[in-house]
Amino acid sequence: MNEPSFAAAGRTPLRGPFRFRAAFGFLGVTSAVALLAGCASLVSPDSRLPQTPVPSAWSVQPPSGSVGLAQPVTPLAQWWQRFNDPQLTQLVTQTLQSNTSLRSAQASLQQARAQVDVQSAGLLPSVGTSASAQRSRASNNTGSSFQAGFDASWEPDVFGRLRSGVSASAADAQAAEASLADVQVSLAAETAVNYIELRGLQQRLAIARSNLASQQETLQITQWRLQAGLTTSLVAEQARAAAEQTAAQIPVLESSLAQSRHSLAVLTGQAPLALDGLLADSVAVPQPAQDLALAIPAETLRQRPDVRAAEQRIAAALARVSQADAARYPDFRISGNLGLRALTVGALTNGSSIASALLASVSMPLMDGGAARAQVRVQEAALEQARVGYEASVLTALKDVEDALVALRGDRERLVRLQAAADAAGNAALLAQQRYSSGLIDFQSVLETQRTLLSTQDSVAATVASISADHVRLYKALGGGWQ
Repeated sequence: MNEPSFAAAGRTPLRGPFRFRAAFGFLGVTSAVALLAGCASLVSPDSRLPQTPVPSAWSVQPPSGSVGLAQPVTPLAQWWQRFNDPQLTQLVTQTLQSNTSLRSAQASLQQARAQVDVQSAGLLPSVGTSASAQRSRASNNTGSSFQAGFDASWEPDVFGRLRSGVSASAADAQAAEASLADVQVSLAAETAVNYIELRGLQQRLAIARSNLASQQETLQITQWRLQAGLTTSLVAEQARAAAEQTAAQIPVLESSLAQSRHSLAVLTGQAPLALDGLLADSVAVPQPAQDLALAIPAETLRQRPDVRAAEQRIAAALARVSQADAARYPDFRISGNLGLRALTVGALTNGSSIASALLASVSMPLMDGGAARAQVRVQEAALEQARVGYEASVLTALKDVEDALVALRGDRERLVRLQAAADAAGNAALLAQQRYSSGLIDFQSVLETQRTLLSTQDSVAATVASISADHVRLYKALGGGWQ
């Protein structure tokens, strides 16, 4: 880029009036240049947010017996306390204090805020001080010089380039703050889901062990009957196969249980085995005290930190378009110095050693091959990208809530059916055992009813955990946990 630079300066000892006519005359010239440059209008990008269709209500209404939509909206801050589980509250609290991803997001926020201070400093005059001593020798002549003083400079932000940079950095900082809140929302939900899955696995493991004990008892009975000649080896082997099949499920559940403990420990910023003692005892799956009273979709979008972050990214991109456009116009700078200059140290205290200077300069691009305008187009494309990102965030937010509501409704309906099936399977298993003892049915029917009982009981336990996890995902979708 070829940037012509014009400058005017005045330098005089302070023994008489300041003689800065040249400098101030030049300021008049540069003002005229600025006026001419201002005739070309600056780019004014559209600052409105993209219009994304938002429904007036959720497609899935609150479940029967829940708080109605006319009631006050359920507070979302610290939603995990609604499960009335002290260990869950303890784990989420520890995650929000010690998680490594959260600490990284906090550092990113501090970095963004510091960058705002860096950009803001450019709007203010800068002042520095310097001192030097020099000794030179030429032929038989030697000489010394000493000087000390203050230097100051200031760049008047005529076209707003510096102010736009500050605005962009401020929007970046607000986006980083919203991203930190989004990390908090995600980590709180991830901790709760892992904890609920762990409790669900404990319940399923207890069911498997109980059924295994029952099947082993049946196996023992068949072996006694085989020894007494009352049954065949086929029946005994069928009983053994059923027991071994159930026993094979236990290591799988134990492995998943250990992995859940490890995940929770790492989420809370600890070593993988740190929570083995705390979470060793089996506890019922936590359930929320009551259903949510949902806010309308538009209010939910305002609550979501990821949507807020996307909005701030648009603001930052808007500011950078203005910054790139302002870079096409002249830059102005005023600088000066005031100091002492003498040939000896002692002479620095004389009034004649005082010297000052004032410099005013302007530079502007004339021929840059279109680079400046291309940079504006670069930032305009980045702005469009930020707008598309905002639309995607809004659509994702709406989808997350709808998905959570549908999953919650489906799992509740499934649980009702599974509980009825489990009751029927329990009755069938009891009747089959009685009829087999009476010789009315074969042993295969007994094994089939036992397998059905185990399967339905396991499904009930898994679905109970899924319902609690659905509540957590709904809290997350609504943007809860960072307020």
